[in-house]
Amino acid sequence: MESPNLEFEYGDTDTLTAELSELYSYTEEPEFALNRDYFEEDFRSHARGRRWIELAVDEQRAYVMRLLDSLEVTDRDKRLKVARAILYLAQGVFDECDTEVDVLHWSRHNVFLLYDMGIFTALLELLSMEIDNSQACSSAVRKPAISLADSTELRVLLSIMYLMVETIRVQTEDDRPEWTAAREAFKNELGSPLYNGEPFALLLFTMVTKFCSMNAPHFPMKKVLLLLWKTILFTLGGFEELQEMKVRGRERLNLPPLPEDSIKVVRAMRAASPPASAMELIEQQQQQKRGRRSRRPLVKQDSLDTYNERDPFKNDDARDEEEDPEDTDSGIEGEVDPLDRDVIIQPPPPPPPLRPPTERVNFPKGLPWAPKVREKDIEHFLETSRNKFIGFTLGNDTETLVGLPRPIHESVKTLKQHKYVSIAEVQIKREEELQQCPLTLGEEEVEETPAEMLYLGMLPNLSQYVIALLKLLLAAAPTSKAKTDSINILADVLPEEMPITVLQSMKLGIDVNRHKEIIVKAISALLLLLLKHFKLNHIYQIVSQHLVFANCIPLILKFFNQNIMSYISAKNSICVLDFPHCVVHEMPELTAESLEAGDNNQFCWRNLFSCINLLRILNKLTKWKHSRTMMLVVFKSAPILKRALKVKQAMMQLYVLKLLKIQTKYLGRQWRKSNMKTMSAIYQKVRHRLNDDWAYGNDIDARPWDFQAEECALRESIEKFNSRRYDKNKNGDFTPVDNCLQSVLGQRVELPEDFHYSYEMWLEREVFSQPIQWEGLLQNP
Repeated sequence: MESPNLEFEYGDTDTLTAELSELYSYTEEPEFALNRDYFEEDFRSHARGRRWIELAVDEQRAYVMRLLDSLEVTDRDKRLKVARAILYLAQGVFDECDTEVDVLHWSRHNVFLLYDMGIFTALLELLSMEIDNSQACSSAVRKPAISLADSTELRVLLSIMYLMVETIRVQTEDDRPEWTAAREAFKNELGSPLYNGEPFALLLFTMVTKFCSMNAPHFPMKKVLLLLWKTILFTLGGFEELQEMKVRGRERLNLPPLPEDSIKVVRAMRAASPPASAMELIEQQQQQKRGRRSRRPLVKQDSLDTYNERDPFKNDDARDEEEDPEDTDSGIEGEVDPLDRDVIIQPPPPPPPLRPPTERVNFPKGLPWAPKVREKDIEHFLETSRNKFIGFTLGNDTETLVGLPRPIHESVKTLKQHKYVSIAEVQIKREEELQQCPLTLGEEEVEETPAEMLYLGMLPNLSQYVIALLKLLLAAAPTSKAKTDSINILADVLPEEMPITVLQSMKLGIDVNRHKEIIVKAISALLLLLLKHFKLNHIYQIVSQHLVFANCIPLILKFFNQNIMSYISAKNSICVLDFPHCVVHEMPELTAESLEAGDNNQFCWRNLFSCINLLRILNKLTKWKHSRTMMLVVFKSAPILKRALKVKQAMMQLYVLKLLKIQTKYLGRQWRKSNMKTMSAIYQKVRHRLNDDWAYGNDIDARPWDFQAEECALRESIEKFNSRRYDKNKNGDFTPVDNCLQSVLGQRVELPEDFHYSYEMWLEREVFSQPIQWEGLLQNP
């Protein structure tokens, strides 16, 4: 059965309401009322019968200041009550609101007020205290089962921080000027090393590694990961900001502008029909054998000819629509049956128009992407041509065409027209120059961008952070089997008392699945942002090698080795329990039937978002890396990826087709022959490299597969870059030495305080009591 087109628009995040609702587990629902009660208990004595939304801004500020003072008390329980009251303000004083819109309005107003009063810095100190609370860690380690109660303080603090980061991050049309200024200030604060000399994200990364090393199993990992993702999204920027940074970076390096805006091209794409499965092919062949040979190929060939005349690059969708269901012949592509070829030789009658001429305007004209050629490709082409026609080569010279025939001149001209120089190539060339001439070129000026500061902070423990994130991704993946030694990521979803009734069990089951989906969503988006930002900042700021060494490629393939359609259409959510719906409306009675029915959405946004992110990560890891492409072949990724094409969403299909394209030449002629529909889709949707032999595989014997050599060469380049740019003791061999006796003796030396007291004793012991053999200086050694 063919799946429908999915009306999904990819972005940095889902809607604000969806992102806020995913912060809370369904088991946390009773805590909304608890937050309200603590707030009202404290607020009643201050406001004397008035409501929060009736107060003037100055009075609201005075009350927040009072809460801020109360946060500093030593009594842990009192601190928690005050934190809950602050959380209630950040949640939008929902008891005083009638609609979800009101809740979001007051939440936004209160969050900017809380930020202005310095609440975030106070919360950060409390969070640091909780992270270092060894008593809580050791009691959690000893417990056989960890529940929500073990992470109460952490969950409250992280929830307030998440609401502040997410609300301030999102821009709206009616933002006041002071809010815009506050957003910029907060963004700079989070990205700068203001908190203990490092960016805020590093504190969260430390929490992740501490949790994964089993030293703090009570940490609420979902909230930590969501806050970490949103912090990096806010400080470094999302996909549209990345595109703008890329454009500015190219201008700065005097490179020609990008041939197109990739975000717009992908959004304009339409999904193709998925290739037929083996069962469908068998059914088609059986139908064909039932005596339909004599006339139908004729009609089929006509329709193909007409199709080719009208538009060779037309989408698979349009083609499927215009074909009569009866005319489906053998083979995916409607290839002609060999037994009937003699029938087709007769001149066919003029074909009837398949669609009214007015609709022809909608067909895409040509391919969506401008082809690209690298400098290396032009050099390789000329080297081959010179060897063939002249018998010798000229190294990297791409200008001299003497002795080459006219068609080669034309080819070189076409290749140069489509030549694309990336920022990465310029950076690699510059790095080589800096390594060769460290003294002549002097110090490199490094711009203190948020990405640069984050990389500098992450560098010492980068591999631990990556391994920890992949461990969590593995634990949350739906294909993972529960093992006794795997990480327990359910600490912030399991209630203290386990469910008794069937209804409670169903609700908890949905909650656990939703919890895992949200973790996958946060990690996939976070890894993709890190890969893209670090690569743009400098090509050698590489996370990808750490991911490859931590087995990220087989992990992602394992994730996709499931029924991906059912994962994307999973209904692990209970709409009536989602925030802010659950705090504004009366709670209807939940039944097993209503839980089973789920929502009426065509697909689950977060799961489709996660799948696209994981495919993009896989593309980032394997692009231009021959040995990693061979890993895709060795792990038999083609059938797994082909199944993912069943999802009719253009962006997801594009990244699957890219992954198939890089390995088609290694899959053999038979695979290409039986997957012609997939080959056509690759041709239509993926960017062409003009002399890339992806579809035929004639040059596959030319390159041996040496995984270790390639990765070692890359690692050496990265280590040289890190040592040159970040090593404090760099250029030890080139440091000038002071040979002047007077200046050396005249330098002020910092001596310890107690030196003066023991100075005379030291002189007596080390100098006066030691006989000096002056004659020894005159003797030859």
